[in-house]
Amino acid sequence: MTVSTEKRVDVVIPVYNEERDLGPSVTKLREFLLANCPYRWRIMVADNASKDRTLEIAKELSARFPDQVTYIHLDAKGRGRALKAAWQASDADVVSYMDVDLSTNLRHFMPLIDPLMQGKYHVATGSRLMPGARVKRQFKREVVSRIYNLIVLFMFPRRRFYDAQCGFKAVSRRIVQELIPYIVDNNWFFDSELLLRAEQNGYRVWEVPVEWIEDMDTRVKIISTATEDLKGLWRVRTTKQK
Repeated sequence: MTVSTEKRVDVVIPVYNEERDLGPSVTKLREFLLANCPYRWRIMVADNASKDRTLEIAKELSARFPDQVTYIHLDAKGRGRALKAAWQASDADVVSYMDVDLSTNLRHFMPLIDPLMQGKYHVATGSRLMPGARVKRQFKREVVSRIYNLIVLFMFPRRRFYDAQCGFKAVSRRIVQELIPYIVDNNWFFDSELLLRAEQNGYRVWEVPVEWIEDMDTRVKIISTATEDLKGLWRVRTTKQK
């Protein structure tokens, strides 16, 4: 595809011990962007404390595609920590992220970032719960997700998004500069805190219904993650920040 603009989007893939999926996923994403993205783009692998060959594979991909793939390494775990570091290291007009398993269909990527590139919104997020979404996952995880988002609605009745947790998001350069430094959570609650703080501070949030298929090899621990999410919701509700 011919690039028709000087604007750039960086696509961050946060990873921890993903030596099996990283290479195939970056290859698939790169092919998609070459064929479909009208903006300049770059894929950034954010490795946070992997103990397998993940970092080595990220280096190999960067050496193979030096203008299209780069990487950063953090010594501590945490998806939120990895995203903060990667987004703040970027100078792109829009920064985004998606999970390494590519659970969200890539055809939703352009509808996600276009409104940000056009300056209509500041934050964009995929949604597995709004009308039009198509989701395939375990019944238990579906129930937990819906209960969590009902709790979000109860605690933040004015919130205007459906799905706080989908691992498919993008933010503008303005958000990176003005809001990301104030996001406290470094783990899974990062997504919820980003959306809630953005709305609290008057930034415009765009939500896109997506087709999403669960990775059965997910590393998320439901009970401990849910506990931390509830603590995070209480903190965001009871404290003013930014």
